[in-house]
Amino acid sequence: MLAMLTGSVAQIEQSLAVIDVGGVGYEVRMPSSDLAALRTGAQATVYTSLNISQDAVTLYGFLSRSSKTLFTQLLKVSGIGPRVAISLLSSLTPDQLAQAVSQGDAAALSRAPGLGKKGAQKIILELSGKMDVDALNTGKQAEAQDQGLRQVIEGLVSLGWVQRDAERAVEEACQVNGYEKPLDRADVPLVLKAALSLLDRGR
Repeated sequence: MLAMLTGSVAQIEQSLAVIDVGGVGYEVRMPSSDLAALRTGAQATVYTSLNISQDAVTLYGFLSRSSKTLFTQLLKVSGIGPRVAISLLSSLTPDQLAQAVSQGDAAALSRAPGLGKKGAQKIILELSGKMDVDALNTGKQAEAQDQGLRQVIEGLVSLGWVQRDAERAVEEACQVNGYEKPLDRADVPLVLKAALSLLDRGR
C-alpha cells in the first residue's frame, strides 16, 4: 500500500513535502536531510510508509530504500514512534545509524531531538544484532541500478512527456536494443535517444 510515489515536488515545508502524482497531491513527512535534497518543480521518487494511528493517517517518505528500511525497523522498538524515527534519520545517515546501533553508541543516537539516553539504549538493546544489514545493502544496490534509468525517465519528463509514457518507452528501448540493466553511464544518452524515437513514432 503506497510503497512508492513518483511525481513532481509541488511544495516543500519544514517537515513535509507535497508530491504531485497525476494531479493528486500527497503530503509526505520526511527527514530534514531528504527535504533539503528536493527542489520545487523537480521530479522525485519517494519510498513511502503509511502510519495509521487513532488520531491521524500519516504518510512518511524517504529518498532511499535503506532509510525506509531503517524507519520500519525503528518502529519495532517499544516506545519509539514515527516522529522519533524521523528525527533519528534527520540527524544520522542510514550508515551512521546502523553503525551507532552495532557499536552501542548511545551518545550518537541521543543527539537526535526527542530521543533521550534511555531511548537510545533501548534502541541498541532491541536492534543490536537484529538490524537487517542485508536489506540495507540490497536497497543500495537497487538504487544504484535504478540511477541510469531514472536519469533517462527524468530527461523525458523534462521534455514534456508523461511519466507513465516515459517509463514504458524506456523499458521498450532497453528491450528492443538489448541494453542491459543497470545502465552504464555511456548508455544513458543512447537509451534516451531510442526512447524519444519510440515516443515520437507513437504520436
